[in-house]
Amino acid sequence: MTDTSAPRLSRNVWAATATSFLTDVSSEMVSNVLPLFLANVLGASTSAIGLIEGVAETTASLLKMVSGWLSDRLGRRKELAVLGYALSACAKPFLYVAATWGAVLGVRFADRVGKGLRTAPRDALVADSTDPRRRGLAFGLHRAGDTGGAVLGIALAILILRSIEAGGSGIDRPGFQRLVLFSLIPAFLAVAVLAFGVHETRKAARTAGGVPAGGARRLGRKFLLFVGIMVLFTLGNSSDAFLILRAQDVGLNVSSVLGMMLTFNLVYAAVATPAGALSDRLGRKRMLLLGWFIYALTYLGFSLATAGWQAWLLMLLYGAYYGLTEGAAKALVADLVPAEARGTAYGVFNAAIGLTALPASLAAGILWQGIGQWSGWGAWAPFAFGAGMAFLAAVLLGLLPLQARFQEA
Repeated sequence: MTDTSAPRLSRNVWAATATSFLTDVSSEMVSNVLPLFLANVLGASTSAIGLIEGVAETTASLLKMVSGWLSDRLGRRKELAVLGYALSACAKPFLYVAATWGAVLGVRFADRVGKGLRTAPRDALVADSTDPRRRGLAFGLHRAGDTGGAVLGIALAILILRSIEAGGSGIDRPGFQRLVLFSLIPAFLAVAVLAFGVHETRKAARTAGGVPAGGARRLGRKFLLFVGIMVLFTLGNSSDAFLILRAQDVGLNVSSVLGMMLTFNLVYAAVATPAGALSDRLGRKRMLLLGWFIYALTYLGFSLATAGWQAWLLMLLYGAYYGLTEGAAKALVADLVPAEARGTAYGVFNAAIGLTALPASLAAGILWQGIGQWSGWGAWAPFAFGAGMAFLAAVLLGLLPLQARFQEA
């Protein structure tokens, strides 16, 4: 059972959770409509959308590795995290004037630079601030806050779009621009909460200097094998933009797509905290295996879907997958590496996954629509591929022993 004598979650965990909540209110007001805006208003192809998402995530991933290592070297997490959130907030207004998919790519690039700067230091800050007996709970709560913000952001997007004519069945430029304007308020509030609500941890300062001699070897073989399996899984985990396009493909309009994403995030938020706490009791690997099994079923379902209600139902399963795995995976990273390498480890972990997003998203777009003179196999293909990769990764994870090496907070 979870040790009830373990310290309560710290102020840093709650402040980081509130920051992620507000950031996702802002992001989800726009991000779920962005693929439809690109496809239906700017005329971008699925390959172009895959390129945008892949380049954006690759940019973030490269910087996650650098920022995580730098936070270890400096013994400072907070400043890098605040800078990253501020940069993303400042990039967002430029979506208002974006008139080509290339311009959207530029904005997404700047936004992901901010994400790359903040993610690894923020995750390390949460881990540094949490007793090891509460790591699953802390990261589960953080993911629940993040996803709760998504719920509110999508609900606000639905209300805003329904207040104008475009909200009933489609998306147009004025509707998208209105969403962008409203999204700026929580984006800048999030920066303020992190700047004034979080304090630097003594542990980060004590372990300044980062990964000692031995480089990546100091992170440990099991950690590196775990990252390799995550990369394999991610090769089949293309951008969620393709799930949104698939939902539209089988009959959902813009309002229905937003409703679908709202219920997805409600499930995610409801599952994340108890699943994180359960991983403290039952183990991280079991939660990951269960989540990946659900993911494989979900993507297989999307490959076969023929009606909008089916896509909606499948997104509920997708929310359960996220809730079961996100907090457990982040907690497992802290379990497997020493405290002085924690920022670096989160940088490597997030970078490896994010770098894989480019080939994953490009492959999904090509499998769906093709490229050049080659015609793709159709909408079912990227989802069948994703289901297969998830099954293969789950088999390998099941064979890998992943008991914790380090338990100091």
